[in-house]
Amino acid sequence: MTIPLGLMLTAMMLIGFGSQWLAWRVKLPAILFLLLAGIVLGPVSGLLHPDKMMGPLLFPVVSLAVALILFEGSLSLRFSELPGIGSAVRGLASYGAVTALLLLAAAAHWLAGLEWPIALLFGALTCVTGPTVIAPMLRTLRPNAKVGNVLRWEGIVVDPIGALFAVLIYEALVSRQEGHSIGVFLVTILCGLAVGLIGGLVHAILLRRHLIPEYLQNFGTMAAVLTAFSLSNTVASESGLLAVTIMGVVLANARGVHVEDILDFKENLTTLLVSMLFILLAARLQWPLPDHVLWSGVLVLLASQFLIRPFTVWLSTLGSSLSWPERALIGWVAPRGIVAASVSALFALRLDPLHMHGSAALVPLVFIMIIGTVVLQSATARPLARWLKVAEPDPRGLLVFGSDPVARAVAQSLVEAGFRVMVADDDWDGIRVARMEGFNTFYGNPASSYAERHLDLSGIGSLLAMSTHRDRNSLVCVHYRQEFGRDKVFRLQELAPEEVRSRDALHASLQAPALFSDDMTHGRFRDLLAAGWRIKATGLTSTFDWPRFIEQYGSRTVLLFGIEEKGQLRVAAARRELEPRPGWTVIALVPSERPD
Repeated sequence: MTIPLGLMLTAMMLIGFGSQWLAWRVKLPAILFLLLAGIVLGPVSGLLHPDKMMGPLLFPVVSLAVALILFEGSLSLRFSELPGIGSAVRGLASYGAVTALLLLAAAAHWLAGLEWPIALLFGALTCVTGPTVIAPMLRTLRPNAKVGNVLRWEGIVVDPIGALFAVLIYEALVSRQEGHSIGVFLVTILCGLAVGLIGGLVHAILLRRHLIPEYLQNFGTMAAVLTAFSLSNTVASESGLLAVTIMGVVLANARGVHVEDILDFKENLTTLLVSMLFILLAARLQWPLPDHVLWSGVLVLLASQFLIRPFTVWLSTLGSSLSWPERALIGWVAPRGIVAASVSALFALRLDPLHMHGSAALVPLVFIMIIGTVVLQSATARPLARWLKVAEPDPRGLLVFGSDPVARAVAQSLVEAGFRVMVADDDWDGIRVARMEGFNTFYGNPASSYAERHLDLSGIGSLLAMSTHRDRNSLVCVHYRQEFGRDKVFRLQELAPEEVRSRDALHASLQAPALFSDDMTHGRFRDLLAAGWRIKATGLTSTFDWPRFIEQYGSRTVLLFGIEEKGQLRVAAARRELEPRPGWTVIALVPSERPD
């Protein structure tokens, strides 16, 4: 049965959305469901034939999509973050990555029978993890802060480095296969470096001097990236991927250039591209697989899981402050992601005309590695973390959305009470002050795709939406209801109940209960602090209970939080009566002067 091209593209988009939504619901990497969907549509059912459907457009479409994916990944590599990520991540991102590359290449050579050039390319593609697969796994794994930070930063830092390794090895491989001299290879590398560097610097100047209006910046950046990719490939064949990777690194580290909005747009675009691309690429897999590819892929997967990854982590973390259980868990968790799948498929398309022995097995082996690591580690990492006693207990930390004086005052009271607090906002001035005051901060919209990759939620299980933006509070509450649960999401009202229409009040109550009380608004809280009121934490006893506290500080006292004897935080909210008991610690907003 022949399905029209337009209908098939629409169906792929719908299936891609369904796969992304399912991944969000079950908190697993979306790449797993996208690959499975492509396998079902292609080799299993025979409904999708990418080569026949797209014809000569398949290669350029995949090439441009991979270029944008690599550019978006390299935008997250900031040199300023490297000194502060600890010796463990520095080891994993440098000699650890090279060690993993060589050992994975050796496993592919001896266990899967790949020739050394293809085996080295396989090692470069599979030696790294990525934030798109690490982030959802950490949410279900919930390790302690040290393990979570190492895994998260490894994914962010090593992802573009792995792509760079793969591009360089591929350039050397193609030059050798086509009989090019070392000079041609060097010209290819220099061309990619030059085009990427010049393109990044020119675009940074245009953005810094506001020569591109804000509403055209995303469009202009995408056009510049694709121009650099195509121009570099025209001057020196196969140098475009290196050019866009370097261009992303240059823009990420350019002074005075804010790439957050561009990154948000690129992430939204990448979500669409990844969804369509992986279905297409998985549908191109041949079934049955080439001889012995399935079992050799399983052997390579087992060697990577039980030998190569633990050894690499042990070597990379020598001399670090990590305990052996923490190192063991890091050595177990290493899911492969977007870079491995997309770049391997693109290289396979480019290697097919060269008739290189073993190139047909590259994509199946990479996909076996991706599916195997995601499934195995998602199912076993949490029990292993509990057994090793490095799993975070029930998340007690709080995400505070807002960075104005009200939000910072509430956050400070929670930090002083011993809770982990993350202050998030897209207001740079507020975040800058919060950083100067010593808070853990996140600059950006906590409900964005960028936050899913970079916002560290280890140990955090509640949300206090306290920003001055009413609409954004609502969006963040809706976003984190699924993440934390309805009973863990609260919002500070911007308007008093009598100022809100009944329909708006109903919508707001469905999003999250009002913080502290029905009549407490952001403006009133700010005015009370300006009038000298202060937030006070006091332990209650049988002789100094809550009624005595009210008697001492006055009936106008506003209860904010209660901390039970076992350390459980209780949040005061409208329609959720909170009665502090002896043995609790109460955090309350009290007047500047005690009543007579």
